[in-house]
Parts: sequence; structure tokens; C-alpha cells
Amino acid sequence: MAHSNACPLARLELREANTPKHRAYLETKPIVLVTSGPLVDDSGEKKIGNFFLVEAQTREEVEAFNRNDPFFALGLWDEVRIHRFHRRMG
Repeated sequence: MAHSNACPLARLELREANTPKHRAYLETKPIVLVTSGPLVDDSGEKKIGNFFLVEAQTREEVEAFNRNDPFFALGLWDEVRIHRFHRRMG
């Protein structure tokens, strides 16, 4: 699942102010979270979105996980993309 967002300053401030709520939500383990983190531009400095690799039985589980995230409720993501992934190695 990938989220994209152009982070103007006001949105970035809102994101930073609510990061503890977002992390607390992830700590409740609402889904099997394999890994996650911010997506950044080529410089590695500017946040351009988030990435979550999750394990779920259904798309609906992933959609609910996303919908209940405080960042989603605040409208911080302009786009959400959910894709299946078939692990080949690792």
C-alpha cells in the first residue's frame, strides 16, 4: 500500500503534530505490518508519501486498516494505492 502526498508546509505541520497518534495506531497491530516507512524524493530529504507492506487475507482488511489510520482521517494522503504482492524471495 502506498500513499502519496505533496506536503505543503501546513500539511507537513499537521502530519508532524499527529505522528504520535499515527504511530500509536500502528502499535495496536490492527493488521500484520511487515514493514513501513516514509517515501522520499531522490535527495532523501523530502517526504513524498508512505509505504506499508502488510499481510492480509482480503483487500477489505487493508482498506479498513487504511481508513482507521489517523493520517487518513486528517486527509493527509492525496492518493492511496493498494496492490497485491507475491513474495518470490526473502
